Parts: sequence; structure tokens; C-alpha cells
Amino acid sequence: MNAPHFDIVFLGLLIGAALLGALLAYLTQQRHISRLREEKAKLTTALQLEQRNHEEKLAALHEAREQLANTFSALSSQALKLNNEAFLKLAEENLKQFHTRASGELEKKEKAIEHLIKPIHEALQKTEQQIQGMEKERKEAYGALHRHLQTMAESQASLQQETRNLVQALRRPEVRGQWGELTLKRLAELAGMVEHCDFYEQESVQTDEGRQRPDMVVRMPDGREIVVDVKTPLDAYLNAIEASDDNQRQQELLRHARNVRNRVTELANKAYWSQFKNAPDFVVLFIPGDQFLSAALDNDHKLLEDALGQHIILATPTSFVALLRAVAYGWRQEQLAKNAEHIKQVGEELYRRLLTFTSHLEKLGKSLDSSLKHYNKAIGSFDRRLLPSAQKFTEMGIASKDEMQPPEQIETAVHSVPNREE
Repeated sequence: MNAPHFDIVFLGLLIGAALLGALLAYLTQQRHISRLREEKAKLTTALQLEQRNHEEKLAALHEAREQLANTFSALSSQALKLNNEAFLKLAEENLKQFHTRASGELEKKEKAIEHLIKPIHEALQKTEQQIQGMEKERKEAYGALHRHLQTMAESQASLQQETRNLVQALRRPEVRGQWGELTLKRLAELAGMVEHCDFYEQESVQTDEGRQRPDMVVRMPDGREIVVDVKTPLDAYLNAIEASDDNQRQQELLRHARNVRNRVTELANKAYWSQFKNAPDFVVLFIPGDQFLSAALDNDHKLLEDALGQHIILATPTSFVALLRAVAYGWRQEQLAKNAEHIKQVGEELYRRLLTFTSHLEKLGKSLDSSLKHYNKAIGSFDRRLLPSAQKFTEMGIASKDEMQPPEQIETAVHSVPNREE
């Protein structure tokens, strides 16, 4: 056999062997698949049976659950009904008891609250009455205040009118002079220097230059005199008050200071101290208002010094009252000195009369001492002689409503008047 032919045979054998092996493998696989299919069928049947049993058990379980639920529902409904009836019955009884107790307690609380509220109610009523009274008083007070304010407004208007009238009147020289003299008189009375004993108004003296008349001469002890003259230069001062601007006001105040200085010069030229022999070497120039002199001094600083240099003392109501009180004090001291001599005479006379009275009193004491001794002797005689005899009448049956009592002796001695030399 040749080589190619052999190869073909061999290849055929190999292919046949391969086909045979594949066929055997296929047959083996088919048997295995058949066996698996049989097992699958068994398992499927078993699974179906198991599912059917499971469904039956579930159905039985659902049925038992429904039965239990119905039974429990019925039992719970019955138990709840019974419990509700018992609870309602018990609650009704408890509610009745609670309502009874609550009614009693409520009544007590109402009484207690009423007892507590009653004072508050009374206090509120009193407060309301007081508020009404206060409101009434407030209205009355408001009305009175309104009337008072209206009266004050009317008085203010009247005062302003009177002030204007007074200003107009003070512009007249004769009115200013009368006002100054009246002020001088009132100050003298205020200081105790009354007209009939301590001062003289409008005293006049006759001189070579004519009759000089000061407004007042104040008499002092030992015949001394103080001459007082009143000057009221007010024209410029009143114009300054009514001035509408500061420059005009200042000009009027300067003119007021010059007017006061002129009055000082006029009074110095009269030389009253040379006309009244008992007067000191100065004259008091009285200006009836502290503000008038202050305004002049503020605008003329040397006015006071120059006035003193001319023997003129500038005085206002304040300083003039002090001067008059000093003079009145001097008069009181002189009166005390005069009274001291009179008191000495009265004391000596009283001492002489006391000596005479002491002599009479001593004689009366001696007479009383003698009378006391005689009285005690009479009492002793009554006790020793008369009383024993009178008691015998009682022993013989003579009775009386009042029992006889012996009088008591006086043991107090009369004090003797001390010796005058002691």
C-alpha cells in the first residue's frame, strides 16, 4: 500500500473516530438531560403540591384569624358595654356626691367671698362718695380760682391805672413834697418818735434872709436837735423808668444824679446848723426811697463824699429809721434815769411804812399770845371743874343725843416779830 492512500484511510479513521466520540458524547448528554428533565418534573410536582398545601394552610389561618377577630370583637364589645354601664353608673353616683359637696362648698365660698367683698364694696362706695365730693370741691375751687384770677386781673388793671395816676401825680412838685413829708411822719411814728413828745414837723425860724422852714426838727435829750429836710427830685428818675431805649434811660439817670447834687447844694446853702443853736453842724437830707438815692450814687460816685463835705447827711427810709430809733433809745435812757430817782423816793417811803406796819404787827402778836394763854387756862378749868360735874347728870339718867366733848387746847405759839435791828 502506498503512502497517500494510507494517509487518506488514516484520516478517514480519525474522522470516524471523532464522529463516534461525538456521537457517544451526544448520547451521554441526552441521557443526562433526560434524567434532569425527570428530576425537574418531580421537583415541579413536589413544588406544586407544597404550594397547594401552603395555600390551604394560609386559607385556614385567615379563616381562624377572622373567627378570632369576630370573637374578640364580640367579647370586647360586650365587655366595653358592661364596663361603660358600670362606669356611667359609678360616675353618676360620684358626680351626684361631688355635686352635693361642691354645692355646699360653693355656698360657703360664696358667703366667704361675699364677706370679703363687702368691706371692699363699702370702701368703693365711700371712695366714690369721696371722689364725688372731691370733684364737687374741685369744681367749686376751680370756680373760686377763676373768680380770683378774674379779680386779680381786674385788680392788676386797676393797679396799673393807679400806678399811672401815681406817676402823673408824683410829677407835680407839691404832691412830691406832701408825699415826702407824709413818709417822714410815718417813719417817725414807726420808730416811736411820736409827734407830741419826740419830734416836731414843719418847724420854722426867722433869719436875716427870711423865714427858713425845715421839714422836721428831731428833739434829743439835753435840748439837742437834729434838723431834717425832705427832697424828692423824681422827674428825671420817672423819665428814666419810662424810657424806651438804654441811651435815653442813662441820660435821664445822669440828670437825676445832678438834680440830687443840686438839692444837696441848696440845702447846704441854708446852713440850718447856724440857725438852730442846739443842732450839730450837719443837716439830714431825707430822700423818701432807697432806690432814688441808689440810682443817683450809681451815676455819681462822689455824691455821698461831697455831701458829707458840705455837712449834709443823705438818708433814706432805712437809715433814717435807724437814726430815729437811736434817738428814741436816748430818750428811754433819760426817762429811766428820771424814774430811778422817783423809785428811790418811793422805796424810802415804802420802807418807812413797813416799819410802822411791823410795829402794829408786833403789838397784835403780843395780844394774840396773851389771848392764847387765857384760852388754854379756860380749857384747863373746864376739864377739871365743869366737865366732871356735867358727867354726874349722865350717871343720874339725864341723857342727850349729843355727847359733850371737851374742847382742845391750842398748843401753837405765836411767832414774835423779829427785831428791826436784825
